[in-house]
Amino acid sequence: MSQFALFDDAGRFHAGRILSEAETSLQIELDSGKRVKVKSVNVMLRFDKPAPAEFMARAQALAAEIDLDLAWEFAPGEEFGFGDFAREYFDAGAGPDKQAAALLRLFDAPHYFRRLGKGLFKKAPEETVKAALLAIERKKQVAAQIEQWAAELAEGRCPAPVREQLYRILFKPDKNGPEYKAVVAAAQRSQRAPLDLLTAAGAIESPYQFHWQRFLFEQFPKGAGFGSGALAAPPIKDELPLAPVRAFSIDDSATTEIDDALSVQGLGSGTVIYGVHIAAPGLAIAPDSPLDKLARDRLSTVYMPGWKITMLPDAVVQAYTLAEGRDCPAVSLYVTLDEATLEVRASQTRLERVPIAANLRHDKLDAVVTEDTLTGQAPADYAFAPELAFAFRLARALKARREVARGRPETFNRPDYNFRLAREPGTADAEPTGHETVQITTRQRGSPLDLIVAEAMILANSTWGAWLAEHGVPGIYRSQASLLPGIKVRMGTRPLPHAGMGVAQYAWSTSPLRRYVDLANQWQIIACARHGATAALAAPFRAKDVALFSIISAFDTAYAAYNGFQQGIERYWTLRWMQQQGVAEIEASVMKDGLVRADMLPLVFRVPGTESLPRNARIRARVAGIDLLTLDLHATLAARLDTAPADAAPPVEDAAEDEAEPIGALQLAIELDEPGPDTPTDAAPVPPADADPA
Repeated sequence: MSQFALFDDAGRFHAGRILSEAETSLQIELDSGKRVKVKSVNVMLRFDKPAPAEFMARAQALAAEIDLDLAWEFAPGEEFGFGDFAREYFDAGAGPDKQAAALLRLFDAPHYFRRLGKGLFKKAPEETVKAALLAIERKKQVAAQIEQWAAELAEGRCPAPVREQLYRILFKPDKNGPEYKAVVAAAQRSQRAPLDLLTAAGAIESPYQFHWQRFLFEQFPKGAGFGSGALAAPPIKDELPLAPVRAFSIDDSATTEIDDALSVQGLGSGTVIYGVHIAAPGLAIAPDSPLDKLARDRLSTVYMPGWKITMLPDAVVQAYTLAEGRDCPAVSLYVTLDEATLEVRASQTRLERVPIAANLRHDKLDAVVTEDTLTGQAPADYAFAPELAFAFRLARALKARREVARGRPETFNRPDYNFRLAREPGTADAEPTGHETVQITTRQRGSPLDLIVAEAMILANSTWGAWLAEHGVPGIYRSQASLLPGIKVRMGTRPLPHAGMGVAQYAWSTSPLRRYVDLANQWQIIACARHGATAALAAPFRAKDVALFSIISAFDTAYAAYNGFQQGIERYWTLRWMQQQGVAEIEASVMKDGLVRADMLPLVFRVPGTESLPRNARIRARVAGIDLLTLDLHATLAARLDTAPADAAPPVEDAAEDEAEPIGALQLAIELDEPGPDTPTDAAPVPPADADPA
C-alpha cells in the first residue's frame, strides 16, 4: 500500500502520510502533524515518494510549465481525467508528480477547462476561452491602472478620473470601481486618511465648493437648475371674485416666494374680520401634472446664505407670489372676531383674487414697528398702523391661549442670525464662491412683526387642519404627543394635538410656493372650498391614500437633508467670518459633555476641559484652529468667567437643541482595511421650528 496520498479538501489540495484506511475513508497525517479524516472519493492520487512537501513543490513547479493554449488545443472534446491528460501532455509514463501537476493546472484554469467532478474535466468552447482571456487581460489592465492612479495620489497628484468621481468615491462609492480602489490603495500606502490624501492631491477645489458640490451630488444629481425646458406657469381657469380688502405681506427684503398676506376689516365697528391670504398655486398646478412632478421631486426650497434652490421655476413663482400692486389668486381664511374680547365667532374659506397693497419688509421696519407704537404708547408713523396694531393685539392673545394649552410659556432667549455676502459688482445674481466677505447680524426672535406673522400662520394651519377633518378630507398633519423630553414632532394623516404649538391640530398649509406638503394640503382645502360636504369624493387624496404616506416619507427625508445642509453651510460662513475678523477668543456657555455654545455667534463647538463644568457656566475659549473642510473649530479653555448653579437648565425651547452636536468632520463611505486617523461622524441637524418663518 502506498505511503502517501494527495486529496481534495473543498477545492484545495493537500498531501500527507496515510496512517490507516477503512472501507470509505482514510486517516492522513499532514506535515504539520495534524491528522484528518478524508473520504476515499476525495483521494486523487497515491504515491510512495518523495515526501509530501517535496512532492507538492515539484508538482506546482511542473504545473507552472504547462502551456494552457497548447493543452487546450490537443485536449479531447469529451470529458477526460487528469491522469490521461498528463500522459498525453508529458509522456506515456507520466508519474504521480506529473499527474498532480496536471490536476493543479487544469483545476486552476476554469476558463480553459470545465470541472465536471473529482478529477474530471472538459475543455471549454472556443468562444468562452476567448472571452475569458479577454476579461483576464482587461483585469490586468485595470489593475495596472489602479496601481498607476494610486502612485500618483500618493505623490500628491490627482488623476482626472478620480477627480471626476470625487463625491461618489467619498460618499456613495462603487467599491469595485478602479477609482475607489486607487484611493483606498493610496491611503493605505501613504497611511493618510482619504480626505487628507485627496486634499493634498488637489482634488478639492475649495472647502465651500466641496460642501456645495457634495450637497448637489447627494440631493440634486441632475443639477439644481430647471434647464431650458422649464415649465411655464399654467393659467387659473376659474373666474375668481375680487376680495374687498387691502392686503399686506410681511417678509424679509430678500424674499421672492411671498406665500402669505394679511388684511383687517371692520376696525371700530365691534366686529373685525381678520384675513389670512395664501398664494394659490394649487388653483393652477394639477396633481400629477409635469409641474407637480417637478415640485414633488424637490419637495421644498433649499435656503442658504446668498443663494437658494427653489421648489418651483422662477416663472411659476412670479406668477403666483403675492407681489404688491397685483390682484393675486389666493386661498383666504377669514376669521370673524369680537373686536373687544377677540373671541372667534366664525371662520370662512374663499377662493379669490386678493389686492396686495404692499409688501412690507421687516428688516426695514423692525426698528419702526415696535411694541410701543403698536400699543399706542408712541406715535405710529407708518403704513397700515391700525391694522398692524390690531394684528399685534390679536397675536398676543392667540399666543397666550396657546401657552395655556402648552402648560408653560414660550421663551426666545437667543436671536436669529442673518448672513449677508458682500458681492462684487455685477455678481449679485451669481452663485457664491465661498470667498465673499460675510456679514453676520442678529435679529431678536419674537419681535412684534415676527409675532404677528407667526400667530397668523398658526391660526390658519390649525383652523384649516380642523376644517379638513370636519369634511372627512385627509391632510398632512404635524403632531407632538407631549412636551416631555424625547417626544418628537411627527408627520401623519390624522389630526392629532401638537403639544409644542399648543393647538388641537396643525396642518402646514401656508407656504405652498416653497413646501410641497403645503401644496398638497392646499389641494385638499380647495376641494373643501369648492365642494363642501362632498369634498371627500372630489379631493385629490382620499383616506388612507398611499400617495400621502409616500409624500410624508419623502418630505421628511428631504427636509432633514436640506436643513442639515443649511445648518452646515451657515457654520461654514460663521467660521469664515471668524477668519476674516481675526477672532482669537470667543465667549461661550457650557452645554454638556464638553460642548459649548458661543454667546454672539450661531456656533456650537467642543472645548476640552469643560466636561466637568456645570451647565450654563460661562467661559472664554481660545481659537486654536479652523478647518473649513471638516467645519471643525479647534479651541482650548482660556478662562472661566463665572460659576453657574449645578442644576441650571436651558429654557424649554432649547432642550432639543442641547441634544445636537456640532457639525464636525465628515463621515465618509470609503472603507480602509487599515484605517487612518479617527474621523468623527456628522452631527444630526437640529429640527426646524414648526412655525412659519416671517
